[in-house]
Amino acid sequence: MVSVRYLFDQLLREEWRMHARLFGGWRFAAFPVFLAALAAGTAAFFALAGSETETLLAGLHVVVALVGLQVGSIGLVGRDALGDLLGDVTLLVFSARTLPVSERRLLAVFVGKDVLYYAVLFIAPLVVGVAPLVVLADLSVTALPRLLASAWLAFAFGVGTSLLLVGLATRSRLLAALVGAGALAGGLFRPDLVVAFTPFGLYADPSLTRLAVSVAVPLLAAVVGFSLFEFDRTGTTRTAGNQFRRLTDLFGERDEQGLLAKSLLDVARSSGSLWKVLLSQGLIFGVVAILLGYIPDILVGVRPSPGLTLGAVLALGAFTTYNWLCQYDDAAFFGTYPIDLAAVFEAKLWAFLLLAIPAGGFYLALGSVVFGPTSLLVGAAVYVPVAIYVFGVTAYVAGLRPTELLFDTPVFMAFSGAIMAVLLPLVVLAIAYPLAPTRISLAAVALSLVAGLLGVVGYRRAGPKWTRRARAGDL
Repeated sequence: MVSVRYLFDQLLREEWRMHARLFGGWRFAAFPVFLAALAAGTAAFFALAGSETETLLAGLHVVVALVGLQVGSIGLVGRDALGDLLGDVTLLVFSARTLPVSERRLLAVFVGKDVLYYAVLFIAPLVVGVAPLVVLADLSVTALPRLLASAWLAFAFGVGTSLLLVGLATRSRLLAALVGAGALAGGLFRPDLVVAFTPFGLYADPSLTRLAVSVAVPLLAAVVGFSLFEFDRTGTTRTAGNQFRRLTDLFGERDEQGLLAKSLLDVARSSGSLWKVLLSQGLIFGVVAILLGYIPDILVGVRPSPGLTLGAVLALGAFTTYNWLCQYDDAAFFGTYPIDLAAVFEAKLWAFLLLAIPAGGFYLALGSVVFGPTSLLVGAAVYVPVAIYVFGVTAYVAGLRPTELLFDTPVFMAFSGAIMAVLLPLVVLAIAYPLAPTRISLAAVALSLVAGLLGVVGYRRAGPKWTRRARAGDL
């Protein structure tokens, strides 16, 4: 029997080698440094804007918990990895088919490796990045170790919650949806429970009881999630109807090569199917709704515009939809067929609009019920062009490999700079909205339309750029 320690060492080595080889060796080591600098700039911006330290640190815990949810969703990707469905990528986690290692044990070690890897390379730099608050606000130096510990536990909380939902989803998607909705509703109506049962409570009011709860809750959630997780290895034959033909017939001349149908089926037939698009946007909506509803004085004593805030943040969250649309693609694959990469990016854009616009529209409509319809109309006007901007920037900067290339420090810096150039002005306009709603609404819509046009330019240039790089062997 292969030991857990041996598996852990090999999987950790595989993760580092994969990133180091993809991103130019030790250039990848600069990634945490850039993350810390980005976090420091963000913390300084909000501190100078008059935000309270406790509010900023609560936001930090929310961010790391969301990162944990994303890492924990490896249960979805891991299911595909175990089935060797990730294109040219064959990870050690797939070796359960050929080596005497159980899938459940291999996946558990795989997730444990991811937790340690991301806690050191991603979460710790984010905590280091709040150091300016020691000078610009009232954060004590002695509180930093406690902040790091609670941030790591918040990350583990996100991972455990995600694993629990994924495990439930393999048994009953309805039950998983009900549990997720119940957790969001609990956060909306009883925010005190969020403090009581999450690691932020450990930072805000440290005690042995809160420490025990902060450790026990994510651990228990992860154990239950793993115990419920079912693998698609029953040996039974699975069949599917010819949906590809139906989709190409439906799209007609718009999709003569079947690229749009393929993109949609890639998402629909992967773990989580199309529901993960709605779920990911729902998580963003829930977090923003809680912040808007229960922290009205988040900045300079003014409640930001719910519509502008939701429209901008949901548009940024649409990045995950682009990521899923490209999860099985790379430029080299299409190079073996008489297919122009420009046509591939056009198909991705149409698929992106078909998936991201309805999902964002649903939560903006839900937001109009919670916060009122007035500012949400502005949010809807902002959402579509900013989402197109996110698509264009991602396509141009990262091509068909958004997950891998965004870990490349120079690429990630370019992506972050382009996103911040639009997101920060929208955040400022959302804060200033109560001062002059009409003029600020017009300014926000004008800004988003310009961003949308720039997104179209980025999308149109993505095809020629990545074609040149593919022909030069520079991928």
